[in-house]
Amino acid sequence: MSFRAVNEKYLLPASQILMVLGIIALCQPWSLSLHSYGVTIILIGLIGFNITSKIAPEDSEETGAATHEGARQ
Repeated sequence: MSFRAVNEKYLLPASQILMVLGIIALCQPWSLSLHSYGVTIILIGLIGFNITSKIAPEDSEETGAATHEGARQ
């Protein structure tokens, strides 16, 4: 499994989940420590998302070739 596949399958969704968990930590009323680190968790997820979203997914040769050949006929 290449780095691009790992990024698309694990890292990108993990950074999105981390941002959502940061929002939940910021809005919950039970734990002051979670509330204190809520913005930090959101920022770490945001930075991770900005980095991982810039990595292009793997090229699929089958999809591109079939689409272009079908358009020519």
